[in-house]
Amino acid sequence: MGDPERPEAARPQPEEVNSAVASSPAPRSRRASGLRAAGGTCEVQDLCSRFYSLPPETRGRPGLELSLQPGFVFSSALKAVPSEGCRQQFLQIQMLINYQHFQTPFRARVLGAKGLLLTLSFPIRLSSDTNENEAKSDEEPLLRKSSRRFVIFPIQYPDIWKMYKKAQASFWTAEEVDLSKDLPHWNKLKSEEKYFISHILAFFAASDGIVNENLVERFSQEVQVPEARCFYGFQILIENVHSEMYSLLIDTYIRDPKKREFLFNAIETMPYVKKKADWALRWIADRKSTFGERVVAFAAVEGIFFSGSFAAIFWLKKRGLMPGLTFSNELISRDEGLHCDFACLMFQYLVNKPSEERVREIIVNAVEIEQEFLTEALPVGLIGMNCVLMKQYIEFVADRLLTELGFSKVFQAENPFDFMENISLEGKTNFFEKRVSEYQRFAVMAETTDNVFTLDADF
Repeated sequence: MGDPERPEAARPQPEEVNSAVASSPAPRSRRASGLRAAGGTCEVQDLCSRFYSLPPETRGRPGLELSLQPGFVFSSALKAVPSEGCRQQFLQIQMLINYQHFQTPFRARVLGAKGLLLTLSFPIRLSSDTNENEAKSDEEPLLRKSSRRFVIFPIQYPDIWKMYKKAQASFWTAEEVDLSKDLPHWNKLKSEEKYFISHILAFFAASDGIVNENLVERFSQEVQVPEARCFYGFQILIENVHSEMYSLLIDTYIRDPKKREFLFNAIETMPYVKKKADWALRWIADRKSTFGERVVAFAAVEGIFFSGSFAAIFWLKKRGLMPGLTFSNELISRDEGLHCDFACLMFQYLVNKPSEERVREIIVNAVEIEQEFLTEALPVGLIGMNCVLMKQYIEFVADRLLTELGFSKVFQAENPFDFMENISLEGKTNFFEKRVSEYQRFAVMAETTDNVFTLDADF
């Protein structure tokens, strides 16, 4: 065989050559997410040999010349195949090169009965863990790589930047939450109330780490818009604060080291916490799902998986219990509401959105898991809440999330908890805008002109 850099010269030359060559314009190339070996490199020469060793009836008679360049996707070429015979031949080649890895361009030429050459340039699948969804990233403005991603100004997405400034303005630390009055309250709680609160905190302590896992491993690497990267970077910071806060609460309330360790290891020790964690972790690991599907999934994590637990803690506030816990819950629920709103904003910018049916499937699945968690595995009845109303509240939150994503409601549920109006997903009662705790960094949200020095003021 010849030089692998020029594989078309390496193949056997057919006997029947016709000067009439028809070629079709090549589809626009797409950037791949990276070259990865999948069980070793398949040599181009070997691939050609394997293809040409097939009997003619297997290869198909109509002529076809295929040009494969690294970084392309397979399926787009099928639309350009002019006949069923060519299509069958194309599928034979696809069968050979699927899940293979090429570092050099590849050409395969097969002449048909009339000696007609058809040239198609189309993408290949680089490896078994690289999928068409990843290869289409340059179709999404949010995911398209650009040298501008290293520089913030000039702002290209003002609404995304505004969300980042909102997040920045709401920064807080665990040290600023006073827990001194909580322990006397804790000691007066019923055993079932202690059980419920401690297990809810255990779920929260683990879940923020999972959210960060997604941000670090997927979203921050995929999204190329600097304004969005700023938001994700700040979200990672505040999720760390949340995780620290929940761990500090467990450390304050639970004195028994063995019980404390049990709670800190909730993903392994509590099956119902593990079920929720596994759902989120599967989305992080899923290489076949689109970016849009994963945006919806993690909007569900922060907008649905957290909502019922937030409501349960606010129920305690209504009873005048645990001021440190309930204040931290206000701050954290405000942050998570903003994160969920940001996910909805990112979703609106997507060119290739998942279908409404697919979005509903993801949301309904999350609702079922959360309802089971708070009405069966860890029933809110333990603290005196109504399980039926909790189910309704979770459906209400899901409907609000669907609305913000631009789709119709599924459950048509009303909010059964009037005390939860502040942290519902309704835009008009957005938790951040109401500033329930009046906790916002001074001047972060101020306009530039607000800080201009002037001598016009009256003294």
